[in-house]
Amino acid sequence: MSVIRIEDIAHVRFTAPDLGEMQTWLEQFGLQLADRSDTRLFMRGKGGAPFLHATELGEPGFAGIGFRAAGLPDLQTLAVAEGVAVEPLDAPGGGYVVRLSDPDGHAVEVVAGQTFADPAAFAPRQPWNGADGRARLRAVKRMERGPANVVRLGHAVLNVSNFRASEAWYKARFGFITSDEIALSPEFSLGAFLRCDRGDTPTDHHTLFLFQNPKGPGFNHAAFEVRDLDDLMAGHDHLKAASRKPAWGVGRHILGSQVFDYWRDPWGHILEHWTDGDLFTAADGPNTATLQDLLGVQWGPSTPPDFG
Repeated sequence: MSVIRIEDIAHVRFTAPDLGEMQTWLEQFGLQLADRSDTRLFMRGKGGAPFLHATELGEPGFAGIGFRAAGLPDLQTLAVAEGVAVEPLDAPGGGYVVRLSDPDGHAVEVVAGQTFADPAAFAPRQPWNGADGRARLRAVKRMERGPANVVRLGHAVLNVSNFRASEAWYKARFGFITSDEIALSPEFSLGAFLRCDRGDTPTDHHTLFLFQNPKGPGFNHAAFEVRDLDDLMAGHDHLKAASRKPAWGVGRHILGSQVFDYWRDPWGHILEHWTDGDLFTAADGPNTATLQDLLGVQWGPSTPPDFG
């Protein structure tokens, strides 16, 4: 049994020496300004969460990951178990936070009680026509140019020094369950895709991926869901026109199945656009996969050697 069961990922945090440049990049990526001061920047999507990406002024780096608990009672339970305090969250949306540190020193925040806005409404869009069904009749389909519509933060990937130690730490506290474990042999696995345990409620194939990377512990990437495939491709063209640095894509993963498009922020951190991912419930059992499954694609370019 875990201490609590989290509901989803909430946000990622970074530090950067130029908040203006970070804001410009994130707006081109498809996020919107939530709040900004001389030392902090908060960016949101269109799904109603008060913020998804936070940056504090400083040397470039990854500053932590946040998860969302069901409510304040869960935060209090976690705080008692960890011997820490429940603190007010000084960020858009307010609420409360418990701050922890994982086995590799990654800062981990668990939040609850935030004020959400109503999700933004999308303009109606003509449906797809395919060989197995044609719903768009006597009408044309036209896409607006501009950034992708980022809706929510879907998952993050952390490089860790010891997969089993990190897996045990995250599962014991937050109730993660395994979707796919990456086994190099029957005796050794180097990572796993972990999803939230929400019972019969379908949830993303992964909210967190832990990867025992030879490069050592650190941030790998964070992934933001966009409206659909058209939206992802429009966002790809927008970032390309802005001369931003691509990291990998466009393609479709094997594990998780999502269509992906990865880009690097001005300081090299990788953010992903994704759409059309798999959903599972707690009743769906774990799967064992190979390194080839992890690195392979159903279609699209091969994994770059410098990725992650």
